Amino acid sequence: MGAERTKDAPARRRRAVPWVFLGLWIVVLALASPFAAKLADVQKDRAVDYLPASAGSTEVAEIQEQLPGGEATELVLVYHRDGGLTTADRKAAADQVAEVAGAHELVGKPAAVPSKDGTTLMYPVASTEPGQDEDKRDALVNDVRDIAHGEGGLSVDVGGAGALDTDASEVYNSLGGPLLYTTAGVVALLLILIYRSPFLWLVPLAVAGVADYLAMGVAYGLNQGFGTSVTGQSSGIMTILVFGAGTDYALLLVSRYREELRRVERPYDAMAAALRGCGPAVLASSGTVAAGLLCLLAADLNSSRGMGPLGTVGVLCALVTMLTLLPAVLVLLGRRVFWPLVPAFGSAPKQRRSLFAAMGGSAGRRPLTVLASGAVLLGALAIGALNLPGALKQEDSFTKTPESVSAMETLATAYPEQGTQPITVMTPDDRADDSLARIRDTDGVGRAERGRTAEGWTEISVTATSAPESAGETATIEALRDGLDGSYVGGASAQQLDLQDTNVRDRNIVVPLVLGAVLLVLVALLRSIVAPLLLLAAVVAVWGASLGIAGLVLEPLFGFEGTDPGLGLLSFVFLVALGVDYGIFLMHRMREECLNGAEPGAAALTALRTTGGVIASAGLVLAATFAVLTNMPLVQLVELGFVIAVGVLLDTFLVRTYLVTSASVALGRKVWWPGPLSRPAAPAAPTAEPAADGAEPVRVSSP
Repeated sequence: MGAERTKDAPARRRRAVPWVFLGLWIVVLALASPFAAKLADVQKDRAVDYLPASAGSTEVAEIQEQLPGGEATELVLVYHRDGGLTTADRKAAADQVAEVAGAHELVGKPAAVPSKDGTTLMYPVASTEPGQDEDKRDALVNDVRDIAHGEGGLSVDVGGAGALDTDASEVYNSLGGPLLYTTAGVVALLLILIYRSPFLWLVPLAVAGVADYLAMGVAYGLNQGFGTSVTGQSSGIMTILVFGAGTDYALLLVSRYREELRRVERPYDAMAAALRGCGPAVLASSGTVAAGLLCLLAADLNSSRGMGPLGTVGVLCALVTMLTLLPAVLVLLGRRVFWPLVPAFGSAPKQRRSLFAAMGGSAGRRPLTVLASGAVLLGALAIGALNLPGALKQEDSFTKTPESVSAMETLATAYPEQGTQPITVMTPDDRADDSLARIRDTDGVGRAERGRTAEGWTEISVTATSAPESAGETATIEALRDGLDGSYVGGASAQQLDLQDTNVRDRNIVVPLVLGAVLLVLVALLRSIVAPLLLLAAVVAVWGASLGIAGLVLEPLFGFEGTDPGLGLLSFVFLVALGVDYGIFLMHRMREECLNGAEPGAAALTALRTTGGVIASAGLVLAATFAVLTNMPLVQLVELGFVIAVGVLLDTFLVRTYLVTSASVALGRKVWWPGPLSRPAAPAAPTAEPAADGAEPVRVSSP
C-alpha cells in the first residue's frame, strides 16, 4: 500500500500543478481588477502629454498652468456665409458671443475680426475656467458649440487649440472599445483558420484577454508609482502588442505541444517538453521586444517615452500568461481541445506537400542568387521613402474632418493675409516691456498684446502674418526664439515644430540604443556574432522597404497630406524588436539541429520546414493586429499600423523564408562564428564491431 501511494505521488503532483496555476491566476486577476478599471481615468491626451520634455513650447504650457486661472483654453468662433455676411448674421454672432461671455469666465472681452472679403467673422475667445481639467475643457467647448449656431445658410464652427484638443480627446477616448473588439475579432478569425478547430482558438484568445486586463492594471500602477505617462496612443499600442505578441507565443507553444503529444503519452509531460523546447526562444523573443521598447525611455518626446514602459508591460504580461496560464488550461483540457484533429499518442502527422520546404529548397539550390535578388528588391522598395509627404499638420491629423479642422480651413481661406492661431510668448516680468517691443519689431508679426502676469512671468499673445504651420509662420517662430533671450515661445504651431525637431533628436539617440540592446540579447541566445548581425541587417532592410512602400501609397492611395514626425522612430523600434522575433524562432531551431549533428545548410532548411508554418501564422496574426490601426480615425495611427503590418509581412514571407535561409546556407558554419558551432564537427565516434564468437563488441579506438 505504501509503495503504491509513493508511486502515485508524482502523478498526483502532475495533476495538481495546472490547478495551482489556475488558482494563482484567479487571485492575480482579483488583485489587478480594481487597478485595471482605473486606467482610463489617468489617460491624458493634452498637448503637454505629447510634447518634448525640454522644448520651449512645453515650458510655455507648464508656466501657463501657474498663471491666474491656470492654462487658458483658446477657441475661435468662425461665422461664415459664402455670399457675404448680412447685418442679421453679424448681430446673431455678437449676441451669441455675448451669451458665451455671460455663461463662462473669459480672458478679456472678445472682439470681432472681419475678413476683407466680408464672408467671415472670427471671434478669438480664451477662458481659464477649465484649467488643466480635460473634462471641464471638453464641457466648455461643447457648451460653446451649443450656443454658437447658424441658420439660413450661416455656418458656425468652433475651432482653435482648445477645440482641436477636445476633438482629438474624443477620438482617443473612442478608441478603447473598438480597438479591443476589432483586434480580438481579427485574432479569433485567424486562429479559427489556423487551428481548424471549434474550441482550440478560444483558449489563446481568452488568455490574451487576461493578459490585456493584467497589463492595464500594471500600467495603472506604473502611472501612480512612477508617473509614467498614459495616453490614448500608448494604451492602444499596448493592447495591440498584448494580442499580437501573445498570440505569436501561443502559436509557437501550441505547435510544439501538438508535436510532443504524438511522442509523449501524458499531456502534462508533453507540455513540459514543449516548454523546454520553445521556452528559450519565447523568452529571448520577448526579451528583444522589451529591450527595444525600453530604449524609448531615452526619448525626449513625452508620448514616445511613455510608450516604452507601457509597450514593455504589454509584452511581458503576454509572456507570463502564455507560459503559465495557457499551458495550465491546455493540460487541464487534454487532447480533446484539438478536436477534430486530435494528435494521438504514437501517431505520425499527416504528410503534406510543404510550401516552406519548396521555398527552402529554392533558396538552398541558389543561395547567393536568392540573397542578391532579395537585397536588390528591398533596396528598390526603400527608395520609395523619398516620396513620403512632409510633416503632418494638425488639420490633417484626422481621417474624418471634425469641426475644429473645418474652422481652421475656413480661416485659412478667409484670412490669407494673417495668422489665425496665436503664438504665445512667456517672458520674465522685468523684461516684459523690452520683449513686447522686440516682438512687434520682428518680421512676420502682425500684432502682439500683453496678457496675464504671475509667478515672475508675463504672457504675450502674438499673431503672425502667415497662415498656421506655414513656412512663413515657422520663420517667425524661429526669429522670436532667436531674438528673445530668457523667454519661451509656444502655442500650437510651436508645438508642432518642436515635435518635428525632437523626433529627429530622438531617432539619432534611440535607434543605436535599440540596435545595441537587441544585438546583446541575440548574441547571448545564439552564441554567435555573425547570426545576430545577419538578423539585425535583415530587419533594418525590412524597415527601409516598409517606409518605401508607405511613400508610394500613403499620399496617392490614402490621400494623406503628411506623415507623423514620429513614424520613422516608432516603426523602427517596433519592426526591429518584433521582426527579430521570427528570426529568433528560425535561428534557435537551426541551432538545435546543428547541435544534434546536422550541417548548417541542412539545419537551415530543416528549421524552415518545421517552423515555417508557425512563423507564417504568427506573422499573419501580428500583421493583422497592427492592420487594425488602419481603421482608426487618426492619421498617425493609420500610418503606423500600415508600415508595421507591411513590414511584418515582408519579414515573414520574404526575409525569413528566403533571405535569412539563403544567407545561412551560403555562410555555412561561419554563421555561428565565433561560437563552437562555427568549427568543423569532430570525427564521428567509432562504432562497435560485433565479435565473431558472439562475445562483447570490440570498440575501435580513435586515432
